[in-house]
Amino acid sequence: MRILIASASLHGSTAQIADAIAEEIRAALPSAEVDVRAVHEVGRVDGYDVVILGSAVYTGHWLAEAVRFVRANAPILFTRAVWLFSSGPVGKLRPFLEPIEAAEMAGISAAREHRVFDGCLDRSQLRWYGRALATATHAPEGDFRDWQAIRGWARGISVWLRTHETTRHTLERR
Repeated sequence: MRILIASASLHGSTAQIADAIAEEIRAALPSAEVDVRAVHEVGRVDGYDVVILGSAVYTGHWLAEAVRFVRANAPILFTRAVWLFSSGPVGKLRPFLEPIEAAEMAGISAAREHRVFDGCLDRSQLRWYGRALATATHAPEGDFRDWQAIRGWARGISVWLRTHETTRHTLERR
């Protein structure tokens, strides 16, 4: 089984989530080949059985490179097992915010699930516009990623994949 875990990350926080997901899946499925890559390094996904894709969220939107990736690979993704995740936003509004593109991306990729994880905000890494927006929205600074939730989600995917792989091999032997 070949698994791609791709992320669109401006400052590395979302890429770190992708790395944590990969660690859990590798531990649970040692025979799987797991590639972790930045979205801009991935062309087509033809060679993968499973795609887990995440994007940082800024001002309620996925990064453009993640949206382009899903749209460009939609016909192939539609035939694969796909999970999507978003990293961010942070603060009081976080429980009420789904990235604007989330429903479209999940629909055209036939994603099994889209999960939003709390993000990380370091104002020193932001350009002036980002700092102004973070200040205007009272976004708190800090790392709000819930590693236990992230790893638990990855373990859940591993369970699904193990069950799916067993079912597929059982059917192939008939």
